[in-house]
Amino acid sequence: MPERLADEHAFVGELVGNRPDAWDRSGELPIDLLHKLGARGLLCAEVPASYGGLGASSRDNGEFTAYVGSLCSSLRSIMTSQGIVAHTVRRFGDRTQRRQFLGELTNGKLAGVGFSEPAAGSDLSAMRTRIEPDGDTFVVNGEKKWLTGSRYADFLLILGLNGDGAAAALIPTDTPGLDIELVADPMGCRAAGHANVRMDDVRIPAANVLGGGGQSLPMLFTTALSYGRMSIAWGCVGIIRACLNAAGAHAKTREQAGVPLSEHQLVRRHLAELLIAEQSSTRVCEHASQAWDSASPDMAVQAVLAKHVSAGHAARGAATAVQLLGSAGAQDGHVVARAYRDAKLMELIEGSNEICQLILAEHVLSISG
Repeated sequence: MPERLADEHAFVGELVGNRPDAWDRSGELPIDLLHKLGARGLLCAEVPASYGGLGASSRDNGEFTAYVGSLCSSLRSIMTSQGIVAHTVRRFGDRTQRRQFLGELTNGKLAGVGFSEPAAGSDLSAMRTRIEPDGDTFVVNGEKKWLTGSRYADFLLILGLNGDGAAAALIPTDTPGLDIELVADPMGCRAAGHANVRMDDVRIPAANVLGGGGQSLPMLFTTALSYGRMSIAWGCVGIIRACLNAAGAHAKTREQAGVPLSEHQLVRRHLAELLIAEQSSTRVCEHASQAWDSASPDMAVQAVLAKHVSAGHAARGAATAVQLLGSAGAQDGHVVARAYRDAKLMELIEGSNEICQLILAEHVLSISG
């Protein structure tokens, strides 16, 4: 891991401290904390140094993401959104756009990203948002749902239809015609600033449409989602690690029938299951990051696999931790209660369990003789 990124663990740990519970209860992250992390390039650490980033590998950024995920999934969600935007700009932006927007993303500006619509989640054919040229500008019309980080964002990356293809537009959040409505009381990642967004004749400069538009919608969608799936997968490793630590500490100190819980065989089984979940998820994430760093043709499917495996282990592992801690872990304020809600959400976003299974099945069919 680059020395600077390794050193940032202590910096982030000190900034976060024991505050995630308060953030979860209030449904809000401190904006100054987000700006500090953004200005140090930590919200999108894989951006090359030439654009002001840390130039981290997927593996190194993944371990850093897991660390943040073990502290606060809402904060990790901001990292995921910021990273998706940065990765999409790197892949589809021209030289000027990369220099401008990556520089802003590594210098304190915050970004959210919009994929899903009221009638279009995994079904891209149902997408209705349009990004169309009008003179020397583009006009955006449509509606997006559940945009993580929108509460804090300086601009949003919006995917939409463009002629016979698609486009990705960067829209400043103070643009006339853009309406941001916060999602009330989300089940998980309560402080991640989820919002629904409506765009009515939102006019932006042509320079804010990556590569001028006209890309393939499936390519845009898969490119952006692949980064998001990698980030979520590593974040789920962090959730499992937090649950494993909490469950192990509780089992050693809590007594039942005159002996520590750790002496009961059924409790030991739960601890073993948590360790298996953590190790299995870590290994599949490491493999996916290796594919990502080597630009393997299988990198997208490996990201799906990592996300599916890690999210499932996180949801089941958090449930196991709550079961082991009993009433102590079944109330807001405890790390495993927060993990239980956050992990379930991870099985839904960036491709639900079922969508991941369909993608993996298609991969099997494509390689089978």
